[in-house]
Amino acid sequence: MRIVFAGTPAFACPTLEALMGAGYPVVAVLTQPDRPAGRGRKLTPTPVKTLATALGIPVHTPENGASAEGIVREYRPDVVVVVAYGLILPASLLAIPRLGCLNIHASLLPRWRGAAPIARAIEAGDPQTGVTIMRLDEGLDTGPMLACARIDIGPADTAETLADRLARLGPETLLSVLDALRRGAPVQEVAQPATGATYARKLRKEEGIIDWARDALALDRQIRAFTPWPEARTVINGIATKICAACAVATEGPPAPGVVLQVKPDLLIGTGRGALRVTCLQAANGRAQPAASFLQAHPLRPGDRVG
Repeated sequence: MRIVFAGTPAFACPTLEALMGAGYPVVAVLTQPDRPAGRGRKLTPTPVKTLATALGIPVHTPENGASAEGIVREYRPDVVVVVAYGLILPASLLAIPRLGCLNIHASLLPRWRGAAPIARAIEAGDPQTGVTIMRLDEGLDTGPMLACARIDIGPADTAETLADRLARLGPETLLSVLDALRRGAPVQEVAQPATGATYARKLRKEEGIIDWARDALALDRQIRAFTPWPEARTVINGIATKICAACAVATEGPPAPGVVLQVKPDLLIGTGRGALRVTCLQAANGRAQPAASFLQAHPLRPGDRVG
């Protein structure tokens, strides 16, 4: 079974490793072109390119779907495996592999189709998420489903920790499908339900700004959903500050949003409903540190306002 793999971020790397470890011949890798990164804006390869190069797999970085089609046609794969590639594949490419193009999508479809399913699931307060193995079609994550696997979203899960777990769950689920296809065993394809579809829109940096008038539970989810990016941010003593970790707590009366309620033993900040117990902060150009350490350099008193 000749496989062409298409993926870009670190989330896709465990799948490429799993395919190679299981003995599947990955004949080529498609990934996004090198992009400027870091303060020096140095051209940097994608995590998938770095891994594929280390594994000795030919790497291609097509700029568009037409270029990708030509590359895939050259390799004559039996299947194309796609994981967070970031390039829309034309219908003419999808028709090339005899077993189709299989995608690992990080949600339980049809919920959270689109670009940011992990963050949006946390932000919405979903109790569970998972991965879906689907056959790509011309729609946006609308193709038939071949398998899925569920996991719980924990109260401390961030987009980063949840992505790490889903990145391991994805290849486990995919390999069971590929093994069946390789044996010629029937694999049931289920059309996505007509109801229950939601769209996980792409994250924007401005979404990270904390509105202290919101419910503390919603802010807790926002902080976790936007870690590591775009980060939940506020202003403390005139300094742009990232809220790295916090949890919602109840209060006896309605607190004033954005007002410091206490600084010892915990930093509590009022919200539109309840309060946030802030446990880790990071000032601009600083490092993440416990709230007590942060307050030594940036003191606050009850009654002070943030934001």
